[in-house]
Amino acid sequence: MNPDAQLRAQIDAFVSDISTLVRRAALDAVASALGSPAPAPAKRGPGRPPKAAASAAPAAAPKRAAKRAKRTPEDVAKMGETVVAYVAKNPGQSVEQIKKALGVEKKDLQLPIIRLIEAKKLKTTGQKRGTKYFVR
Repeated sequence: MNPDAQLRAQIDAFVSDISTLVRRAALDAVASALGSPAPAPAKRGPGRPPKAAASAAPAAAPKRAAKRAKRTPEDVAKMGETVVAYVAKNPGQSVEQIKKALGVEKKDLQLPIIRLIEAKKLKTTGQKRGTKYFVR
């Protein structure tokens, strides 16, 4: 075969391949426009996990803190006695000062102090954070 014929054969093959690719692309575009499913991509890249693996292992729910045990009335009364004894020795203290001196949390002092005020064992002056406690 002469070089001109070889060149013509390769050009014809190339044109044929391009025509096939253009037809296939046009058919895919028409199919996607009409709503039929498009062919799936061959393979994902190396750094990306497949969809099935991502949804197979759901994220663990965050752990909640355990509920605190409810204090018995005896525990509340015992804490109340401790507060009265401290306030008797140190009148005019705030809740912040009482909690620091007794080494307890503020939330552990709130109920006993409310009960002591209702029982008229403690009296208060001031409001909100300025409240000071005295023994009656």
